[in-house]
Amino acid sequence: MVTGMYHAHVDSWWLTILLFVIAYFLLKAGKQKGAKIVHMILRLFYVIMIFSGVTLLISLQFPFVYVLKGILALVLIYAIEMILVKTKKGTIGSRAPMYWGLFALTLVLVVLLGMGIISF
Repeated sequence: MVTGMYHAHVDSWWLTILLFVIAYFLLKAGKQKGAKIVHMILRLFYVIMIFSGVTLLISLQFPFVYVLKGILALVLIYAIEMILVKTKKGTIGSRAPMYWGLFALTLVLVVLLGMGIISF
């Protein structure tokens, strides 16, 4: 079961990032209906990612590194949602660099923690 959840978790991460990029460019191109569909599918992958991540945390007995990764992953999901929602409304304004910076920083940290490159 751990192996299956691990693969579901890793695959949902890559698909989440891919769907985010697609949704963002659809919004920038003015394709609101397509962007809304991709955004809803993206939210489904959030649920899959969170479920598989919590299942892995329970099976591994909550190691600190992965708890930290989970918290950062929730911040990453927040950054993705804020970028898409603010872009959709066209009101991103002065907060755009903050959300993009938060997205980039948390994405790098989550990937490095998940791959075991950063550990303590």
